[in-house]
Amino acid sequence: MNIVSTSVYVGPNVYATTPLIRLTVDVTPSYATALQALGPSLLDRLKAAMPGLPLQGAAADAWSAALAAAPAPALGELVAVLALHLQHLAAQDGGRAMARATQAPDEVDVLYSYESEDIGLEAGEVACDMLVAIARADEKGEPDLQDDIARFLRYADRRSLGPSAMELVRSANARDIPVYRLNDGSLIQVGQGKYQQRIEAALTSKTSHIAVEIASDKNLSNRLLADLGLPVPRQRVVYEPDAALSAAERIGFPVVVKPLDGNHGRGVSVNVTDAAGVAAAFAAAEREGSAVVIESMIAGDDHRLLVVGGQLVAAALRVPGHVVGDGARTIAALVEAENRDPRRGVGHENLLTRLELDEQALRLLAERDMTPDSIPDAGQKIYLRKTANLSTGGTAIDVTDVIHPDNKLMAERAIRAIGLDIGAVDFLTSDITKSYRETGGAICEINAGPGLRMHIAPSEGKPRDVGGRIMDMLFPPGTQSRVPIAALTGTNGKTTCARMLAHILKMAGHVVGQTSTDAVYIDGNVTIKGDMTGPVSAKMVLRDPTVDIAVLETARGGIVRSGLGYSFCDVGAVLNVTSDHLGLGGVHTLEGLAAVKQVIAQVTRDTVVLNADNEYTLKMAAQSPAKHIMYVTRNPDHMLVREHIRLGKRAIVLEQGINGEQIVIYDNGLHIPLMWTHLIPATLEGKALHNVENAMFAAAMAYALGKTLDQIRTGLRTFDNTFFQSPGRMNVYDEHGFRVILDYGHNEAAVAAMTELVERLKPRGRRIVCVTCPADRRDEDVAAIAARVAGHFDVYICHRDDTPRGRAMDEMPRIMQAALRDAGVAEDAIRIIEEEEQSLQAALDMARPDDLVLFFCENITRSWKQIIHFRPAFDGAPAPDAAARIMDGAFDLPAGFRVVTDSRGVLIAPDA
Repeated sequence: MNIVSTSVYVGPNVYATTPLIRLTVDVTPSYATALQALGPSLLDRLKAAMPGLPLQGAAADAWSAALAAAPAPALGELVAVLALHLQHLAAQDGGRAMARATQAPDEVDVLYSYESEDIGLEAGEVACDMLVAIARADEKGEPDLQDDIARFLRYADRRSLGPSAMELVRSANARDIPVYRLNDGSLIQVGQGKYQQRIEAALTSKTSHIAVEIASDKNLSNRLLADLGLPVPRQRVVYEPDAALSAAERIGFPVVVKPLDGNHGRGVSVNVTDAAGVAAAFAAAEREGSAVVIESMIAGDDHRLLVVGGQLVAAALRVPGHVVGDGARTIAALVEAENRDPRRGVGHENLLTRLELDEQALRLLAERDMTPDSIPDAGQKIYLRKTANLSTGGTAIDVTDVIHPDNKLMAERAIRAIGLDIGAVDFLTSDITKSYRETGGAICEINAGPGLRMHIAPSEGKPRDVGGRIMDMLFPPGTQSRVPIAALTGTNGKTTCARMLAHILKMAGHVVGQTSTDAVYIDGNVTIKGDMTGPVSAKMVLRDPTVDIAVLETARGGIVRSGLGYSFCDVGAVLNVTSDHLGLGGVHTLEGLAAVKQVIAQVTRDTVVLNADNEYTLKMAAQSPAKHIMYVTRNPDHMLVREHIRLGKRAIVLEQGINGEQIVIYDNGLHIPLMWTHLIPATLEGKALHNVENAMFAAAMAYALGKTLDQIRTGLRTFDNTFFQSPGRMNVYDEHGFRVILDYGHNEAAVAAMTELVERLKPRGRRIVCVTCPADRRDEDVAAIAARVAGHFDVYICHRDDTPRGRAMDEMPRIMQAALRDAGVAEDAIRIIEEEEQSLQAALDMARPDDLVLFFCENITRSWKQIIHFRPAFDGAPAPDAAARIMDGAFDLPAGFRVVTDSRGVLIAPDA
């Protein structure tokens, strides 16, 4: 079973609104036959190795029937179920497992949820390997499936978040706070844009570095707390063994010896009672820190008191790692049995840490005249550590509900004194239910970035929602964690519309993060160039700490390959669905393309903006969970929209007025004139109808985002179609005496819009078009483009893009030439000039005053520079024949007069 291709959908996608992994698996016929022959016994083998596998009863019967009928799809579904269950065994969330047939008979698309990309992909690999091993059992022998599972779990353990980080992630998810993992460790961003915070274990963006340094210096923190009258042991810092002994004698035995700046209990020795013990303890502590602390021994149990945002949120009694005798098994056997507890792992990877019979444990056993082979009495506790850290195998008992108020206040004062937003007090007392003033308890240590696992899942007692308390500190209820997201897609117009909307929002005072087909923009500045319409660029914007609103142009390619880079948007828009890129990425029909674009509508929460003039977008309203549907139409008599308006719903309509066409907003029964189209520079006085529509969508989205009418008007009035504001989108240059329009249009609808614009502009001279089609399009797409320009121009120049994409260098221009001929264009009106630069140069050389050159380009910047640096051979005044064409048909010349030109322009002069 070979994995042919892999896709990781990082957000909503065409299959689901949750992240998925898709594996295209080629099921080798011989393996399929072998597995099919096993029938239900195949499931029995797997269930024996993986108890809880969710193929039981009716589900198992249905799967067995499917296997008998069509092995490839059935085995694909089994791979998905196995991959998902393997992840569940590794404590990873996810709930979807399915398979889809492909056009190839032996291939199947396997789809399943994942939480960690690496772990999810490995789960798919292991699932396939397990089935292959079973299929080859006769050849290779019975496989050890348990070994495969164990290897996967070890792999997952190395890549999973630790218990503390995972608790914080789940708490964030429960509060609808977005989470981004920033490295292979536990560094996580919670929140978006300017609202983001970062956390690593229990350190946050708000944690003071100075406070961490103070907490790490045990002597300094001891003195600061003592200065405030808080209970701490007597303490001295030493650097030499002799000084350690002297300090211990001055303080008085017994003492505790520990590193000045150590952690996790490493190098700590307690209840040291003599000079030999001090020497040994000093050597152990010196290895773990820059200096050694000698402090008085405080009698009592070890408690961990967790303080978040100045409030105690959890308290736990910590018990050193130990086993309890049963009168039958040795200490070694008891340790082995305890380590089989699934909560125990290596280091901090699990809720509890494995017990170790290491040097320290053997020393403690020797003090009791015991060895690992000793058999303790039933009920006898055998401690393997003196300190109670969970990282050395300790356990925890929750005591939050019984802590004395004095002890609670003491812990809160201590953490505030150090200056930590999250901190833990290690407190020694004989009875946590009594005041430290009564028991003589004391603070032995302050912890910055404390572990949370003892409070999340204590060995005994009530689990505490410490992750939730941390999230509530970072994002108090009612405050923002997300930036508003406006996402838009469509076949045409999305780049211009996104630029218009971003401009409106910037003029309204926002720091806008924008993704586009040419770059990622932060506050109008280019961050990175390229086609940035996929999930990676969306995450780039949402992780930027300056952004307070996002405008995300989302192309079909990114959705097909990787899904969305965000779980939902506040305002979504689908501008249109027309023919483009069909035959690529598994999308072969307009219906299939609409299904891809529809993903935006399906993840919109507040307002979805849809083109009522496009049948495919119109159908998406029923598929969207958005609170509001807002239609955009250029037809003021649209029956569905009129009824929508009658019901008090939102719409933007292009209506005819006494001064021309006007954009009108309808909302809650109100008729709100927005502005005349000829006042929007990007519409070329209202003639560029496609940009009128783009302006309507931008206005609709801005309105849905809560912008005022004046803010929307200001944005539209100050946005134009210059190269600097909207490169490659209807850029007009009028400085040569003839007009040049540069456009990136590369599909039928875009070319049709520009052709319609040329007709509405009514150029007085010749019309020259340089037309192309990307080489990855179908021949029928070329024909459709040719049909759109045919009959509307005087000269047709066919060129190709810079990238032939596997075709011959002259293939696309010649296909275009033939398509133009078939559309009725005369042979002598068509020229082939393969290179884009040469095609543009020929058109510019050919043009004369009052001509219009429409150039469809791939390389936008190069073409624009070529246009503005071109120097015409003529002086810019209309030639006599051009002047005659200008006047021809405009009015009848008086007898004896003719049209002439001089330096002042065009004149009517006597024939003589």
